[in-house]
Amino acid sequence: MPEYKQFPLADTAEGLTEADIIAWQVKPGDTVTVNQIVVEVETAKAAVELPIPWAGVITELLVEPGQTVEVGAPILTIDVDPGGKAAPAPAAPAAEEPAEEEMKPLVGYGSKAVVTQRRARKGAAPAPVAAAPAPVAPAAPAVASKPKGGYVPLAKPPVRKLAKDLGVDLHALTGTADGGVITRDDVQAAANGSAAHAVSSSTVDSGYDPATRERRVPIKGVRKATAAAMVQSAYTAPHVTEFLTIDVTPMMEFREKLKKSREFAGVKVTPLTFAAKAVCLAAKRTPDVNAVWDEAAQEIVYKDYVHLGIAAATPRGLVVPKVRDADSMSLKELAIALTELTDVAREGKTTPAAMLGGTITITNVGVFGVDTGTPIINPGESAILCLGAIKDTPWVVDGEIKVRKVLQLSLSFDHRVVDGQQGSEFLADVGALLADPAVAITY
Repeated sequence: MPEYKQFPLADTAEGLTEADIIAWQVKPGDTVTVNQIVVEVETAKAAVELPIPWAGVITELLVEPGQTVEVGAPILTIDVDPGGKAAPAPAAPAAEEPAEEEMKPLVGYGSKAVVTQRRARKGAAPAPVAAAPAPVAPAAPAVASKPKGGYVPLAKPPVRKLAKDLGVDLHALTGTADGGVITRDDVQAAANGSAAHAVSSSTVDSGYDPATRERRVPIKGVRKATAAAMVQSAYTAPHVTEFLTIDVTPMMEFREKLKKSREFAGVKVTPLTFAAKAVCLAAKRTPDVNAVWDEAAQEIVYKDYVHLGIAAATPRGLVVPKVRDADSMSLKELAIALTELTDVAREGKTTPAAMLGGTITITNVGVFGVDTGTPIINPGESAILCLGAIKDTPWVVDGEIKVRKVLQLSLSFDHRVVDGQQGSEFLADVGALLADPAVAITY
């Protein structure tokens, strides 16, 4: 006898409340195995592929691609006993809440805790934080908008998606189909009516409709999360930005030597590789840039490790994956780690766990030909280094003007944690290491 279960949208990273359905990997009638990927979703942090914790036959997909679904809401129904081998189920099977042991964290979710030091309270061990399991919502189709006043508009998933795309509030509509169900025509009529009211009589008479020359894209996913994080950082941390222009000709010459060496054969060494190493070395001399302000505890938390964030532009927006324990890596190890990290980010496969727990970040605007910038600090950190484009520039060397490889650096830091002297010393150290990699021997 069939035994039906509903698969809820899992919390793929701590604190997420919703995700957008990107694409289904299965359809009704498909047989699936335990941990088989069934759907790709986009959270506020990244695109994630979700595996299902049961084997069985998919009987129904409850949401359409493009819908936003709350964590815990059911997204598909599966028959876990299609052969009828299990004990008979009740005559009218009801959606059941998966038992706690059945809904263990899915493969690849979560992140390991990291140890920090809170210098204001030496010896105080950090309290472990246990993530509560995501609640399972009642067995009902997930909707893209929350009900107002207890009223849930009657509309099929494709109609809901159309309404969301057109900016139409379903709560304001009265369905024309049997039972008050809202149809596509109802949504289209409402959208056209709204557009008509927005255009003045003069523009209508002239035949000009501005609505036909605009595009509206819903703010969601990575873009929505990035915007919220940047606003929070900009209005919470008092930013200071300093600039330094340096001659990196020796670094570029050293890079060419490494590319020809047997040790670095097949390894992609870029200016970002040298910058990553320089940041790790300089942070040991100025640990304040690798600390963070804890407003709730009224403490500055100094971190004796470097989880280096690398800002990466992707088709889904800006993401900042981390190189864990970058300070313990050699230059070659850093080069390999950075190549893997950026390749995964460009493919849109960065996991939410890979973007948690950073301590300091590098952003490279030079890849776009830009000279410099004033970057906003990543939340939970106190400094971000910006690399500009390396350009051939007239430069005075031993009293003579020569063409050199010149780079502009900028450093934004949280003035609550990092004073001007500390920020300047850190930036000067990074500059010295990039201007002449041999300086690293003295650190």
